[in-house]
Amino acid sequence: MPAADLDARVRQLRDRECAALDALLRRARTVRDPNATYDQQLTRGQRVADKVASFGGSWNFIGLFMLFMLGWLVLNTEVVRFDPFPFILLNLILSCLAALQAPVIMMSQNRHAAKDRIDAQHDYEVNLRAELEIQNLHTKIDAHQDTAWVELLELQRRQIALLEAIAARPSAG
Repeated sequence: MPAADLDARVRQLRDRECAALDALLRRARTVRDPNATYDQQLTRGQRVADKVASFGGSWNFIGLFMLFMLGWLVLNTEVVRFDPFPFILLNLILSCLAALQAPVIMMSQNRHAAKDRIDAQHDYEVNLRAELEIQNLHTKIDAHQDTAWVELLELQRRQIALLEAIAARPSAG
């Protein structure tokens, strides 16, 4: 491939591809943990939102919520009756819980989607580097085969020369 064509193709590479190519040429390691990188940049509020979303989507939450509802119903029908049927205060509490929990869960899901994009980027870089390394290995193997063929041809020439020398000797018979 002419140098001008190679230069044109290198200019078409994106930054990420150039970085992977540069790392390959420098034989630098590009292994990193994208999860650790992502987790380090989270704010305290984001961590809290993730924990709330994690708890809100768990069996523990469902069990505790069912116990709370059962306790509320028993308390208000049998014991104190501070929120009589149709449980208007309970409906207000449940509405507030849903109104607060939904955006927190959505924030957490958006962060996880961003994290998935980072993981996909990392996978792309690893795959690109592996592809470049495989191409490099193919080039080395092809060069080795070319050298081996030359050596085999030279060995075969010597063997033919030896056989011709043996055949040219007068028979001792």
